[in-house]
Amino acid sequence: MKHVIIGTAGHVDHGKTLLIKALTGIETDRLIEEKKRGITIELGFAHLDWPDGTQAGIVDVPGHERFIKNMLSGAGGIDLAMLVVAADEGFMPQTVEHLNILTLLGIRDGLVVITKKDMVDEEWLEMMQEEIHEKVKGSFLEGKPIMTVSAYTGEGIAELKEALHGLVHAAAEKSVRVAFRLPVDRVFSVDGFGTVVTGTLIEGCMNEGDAAELVPSGAETRIRNLQVHGQDVKTAYAGQRVAVNLAGLKKTDIARGDAVAKPGSVRISMMLDVKLRNLRDSGRVITNGMQVHLYHGAAVMLAKVVLLDREALEPGESGYAQLRLTEPIAAKNGDRFVVRFYSPLETIGGGVILDDAPLRHKRNVPAVIEALRIKESGSSSDKVTQTVAEFQLQLPTVEKIAAKLGADRETLRAELSELAAAGRLVEPLPERYIAANVLDTLADTARGLLAVYHKANPLHAGMKSAEFRQKLVKNTDQTTADALIASLVRENVIKRAGERYALADFEIHYTKRQTAIRTKLLQYYNGAGIEPASVDEVNATFAQNERADLKQVMDSVLTGGELVMLSPQICYSRAAYESVCAAAKAHFAQHDTITLAELRDALSTSRKYALAALEYFDKVGITKKEGDFRKLNRGFPEI
Repeated sequence: MKHVIIGTAGHVDHGKTLLIKALTGIETDRLIEEKKRGITIELGFAHLDWPDGTQAGIVDVPGHERFIKNMLSGAGGIDLAMLVVAADEGFMPQTVEHLNILTLLGIRDGLVVITKKDMVDEEWLEMMQEEIHEKVKGSFLEGKPIMTVSAYTGEGIAELKEALHGLVHAAAEKSVRVAFRLPVDRVFSVDGFGTVVTGTLIEGCMNEGDAAELVPSGAETRIRNLQVHGQDVKTAYAGQRVAVNLAGLKKTDIARGDAVAKPGSVRISMMLDVKLRNLRDSGRVITNGMQVHLYHGAAVMLAKVVLLDREALEPGESGYAQLRLTEPIAAKNGDRFVVRFYSPLETIGGGVILDDAPLRHKRNVPAVIEALRIKESGSSSDKVTQTVAEFQLQLPTVEKIAAKLGADRETLRAELSELAAAGRLVEPLPERYIAANVLDTLADTARGLLAVYHKANPLHAGMKSAEFRQKLVKNTDQTTADALIASLVRENVIKRAGERYALADFEIHYTKRQTAIRTKLLQYYNGAGIEPASVDEVNATFAQNERADLKQVMDSVLTGGELVMLSPQICYSRAAYESVCAAAKAHFAQHDTITLAELRDALSTSRKYALAALEYFDKVGITKKEGDFRKLNRGFPEI
């Protein structure tokens, strides 16, 4: 499922909160207070749902300073903008500033909503639309839809919701290949949970149990629990609003502006090399040495602007600069930031980080400017990425890539790591890489293979591992193939279902009759233990007109691993099979071999059932028969 955040913006009292309530039914003002029970993450947030299952988070922006402090939490977290303008007031200075900030954050799509249309006549409304057309010229909202609504009467809400639906579907999906990072915008304690932080997950995916690092402090922690929209989840994805219960940290250990990240994935620095832009209508000149407030993620700090290629940035100009900070920052290349004038507080510009941990530069040095130009254009990275892409599914080593490029290995190793951190390359095996677009093509192939299989076998849990591997990555060694498939599982393209693979969202759907048959089958085998009746005897308990469905259901529960077929006539429940495995495993803990009689005695059963179990162990490679004895081969998988 695609995870998208819609950020609202606009002047105070232009109806943003009421609009979100009309769209979602959620009163965001009410949700600002901490919940007394559980974990709440709706700090100015709501979620919008559509009948087809599409969902988007919405950031409510109730006021100007809240916009700076809350909406900017995670500059990369916002995908779409909804600029709100009240029909009775029109564009205000704060509306202009919010539009500028959205532009600085790199937002590229969205729409304008004129609220309170019930308060004006049609002629006035047309005039407002013309004014907005003029005001958004030159911005990312030029040419975008202008919707008119009344949250009070409900007029236009359905149309707005449909327009947002289209934008959400068209939005680019965030990469889950990047190491996870969540800027913290709120910290609190919950009885029975401990320390909880909330924020927008701007990169990667978090899993319950993952090790994590608090940056910039470097404190080590672990993700104890995750919630999205008030529901416990095992995994949270970039683009979702998340509450994270952190182990081993007190509330006082964490401050707003920190970030929760994968250990070692974010560098800490006191300087940033950036491409800095002075807003066209800022009204101020950014001069060398100027003190500014830097807004990055949820952090706010003082910075000194060192212009590297000029003496001043006039309104509308851009240039290279080094920001020298008064405290450490945890940032990554490509992050967006906003700068505001020192006093009085007003937004004057922003830009993109080109080097998150640079050396201290002298000004007006051609080599420094050229290096920043290359980092901005990405030409060197493009060359490396293309070279890796030419290897297709081979997962080349650093040495192979270096040989093809004629590059220094250590320099290349650092660049490969940065490209992997940015999601342009993927590292399925240590220091072996694949281009993201090549893996995307493989993902599309996997989806196609499994879609065809599911259509032909709707009651099977999925395609057998060996068959899937052979069809997806033919002529690829098993280590490489398994690493590629594991990458698709991590990215939620496919899922592992026992010894099979299925599409991530695939579910088996039984008819009413098939559900009854499945229930009867499982009830019998779960109660039969390790001495069930023969398969033919069990089948005979079903009516003749149920036999066709019985065969399909039997295939389904076998492929799903709920039952295990030891031989054509002996079938075990999963619990019974695991008890046999446990007994055999306990025996092997004390002995190097096992005989039929020894397993029979360990199970207190007859020779027939012990023999069926041993022959099945041989068949699947757990054991290997040598005369009258059996030795461990691959051994028992983890149960």
